[in-house]
Amino acid sequence: MRRWIFWEFARASWQYDVIVAVLLAFIFFTPRELFRDQPRGTSVVMVPASDGAYVFYIDPHELAQVSDERRRAEAVRMIERKYKEKWDVVRLETLYDAENEVKGFLAYAKH
Repeated sequence: MRRWIFWEFARASWQYDVIVAVLLAFIFFTPRELFRDQPRGTSVVMVPASDGAYVFYIDPHELAQVSDERRRAEAVRMIERKYKEKWDVVRLETLYDAENEVKGFLAYAKH
C-alpha cells in the first residue's frame, strides 16, 4: 500500500500506468457539482459611458434579494469593494427583458 500512496513505481511499468489512468479518470469524470465548483462571472463591471460618467453593470442575482430602500447602499458597497475607491451612486436603474424579468442593474456613479 505504501508504494501506491507514495507512487514508488518505475515509469512505464503497469502499476505506474494504472495510477495515471485512475488519476486521469478522476480528473475528467468527477462531476463539477461534487466540489460545488461552478463558473461565476464578475458581479460588477464598469461599462463605457460618454461625458466622463461612470456606469456600472451589476449582476441581477447580487441585488435581487435586497429591498428597494437598501439597494443603492448595497450597490455602493459592491462597487467600492471591487474598485477599491470611494463612490457615490447617483442613480440606480433596473434592466428588464421582453418578458419583464430583471436582467441586471445599472448604477450611475461619481467619485
